[in-house]
Amino acid sequence: MMVKSIRIRDSFADRIFNVVLTIICICTLLIAFYPLYFVLVASVSDPQYVNSGKLLLYPVGFTTEGYHQVLADERVWIGYGNSIIYAIGGILYGLVTTIPLGYALSRKELPFRGFITGLFVFTMYFQGGMVPLYLTVKDLGLTNSRLVIIILGSFAMYNVIVVRSYFSSSLPEELREAALIDGCGDLRYFAQIAVPLAKPIIAVVTLFILVSKWNEFTNAMIYLNKRQLYPLQLYLRELLLTFSSMAGSATGAMASDAEALERYHKLSQIIRYGFIVVASLPLLIAYPFVQKYFEQGVMIGSLKG
Repeated sequence: MMVKSIRIRDSFADRIFNVVLTIICICTLLIAFYPLYFVLVASVSDPQYVNSGKLLLYPVGFTTEGYHQVLADERVWIGYGNSIIYAIGGILYGLVTTIPLGYALSRKELPFRGFITGLFVFTMYFQGGMVPLYLTVKDLGLTNSRLVIIILGSFAMYNVIVVRSYFSSSLPEELREAALIDGCGDLRYFAQIAVPLAKPIIAVVTLFILVSKWNEFTNAMIYLNKRQLYPLQLYLRELLLTFSSMAGSATGAMASDAEALERYHKLSQIIRYGFIVVASLPLLIAYPFVQKYFEQGVMIGSLKG
């Protein structure tokens, strides 16, 4: 006997609500996406059309001169290499410290669990300040080294709280009891069962650390004096300041040559947009690969704790 499927029709109010919600989502998407699209289009367009407001949906006066200027500078590639090293090192250090600590704090049998958690949470709101931190880093001999950029900022208590909440809400106690009955120890349970089941939250923490390390600027400016250790963001700042000062000097030098002066200012504007694209492109490429885990990990990790 065939059973007919019964479909419940949406009421008129439900249909209106769905339409309005769809329109709001589309508008929100456009508001978030269009600035990125505009920067990408402006980086390959003639600046005179950008400044006049004639650039909206597609490149006008297509040119790649700005990218040629950016990518021809070897400092950009040195910065890329350093940022990749800092990102990979920071991710490894952050995961090695965050995941085990989050798991340990999720275990109810951990002695003084509440007190230990309180000590870590205290550091989120009360810190020694920049000067004591700098003196500590200097006394440890970490200034002008890659380790200072890898270590600072890779461990965050917020990430630990999210990981702890994930383990508390996603790993049933019955699973651990069954593993212990089969002779599985705590360390083996963590390594072979808990960690493989924590892929969503690991992806979330990885993305958080990646964004933090790729945008590293303040710590590098404070603790690094060796130019060969500069991350990408610090090199881009230096290039922008250099080019701006050159543009100011060129204004006086080329005052009699209006055509050359106009071309120089156009080139400076194209390069600024090119800098933004060059600095943001790796994160935009990496995000789709972890996006499927991102929403699941954040939502589960925020349910309780």
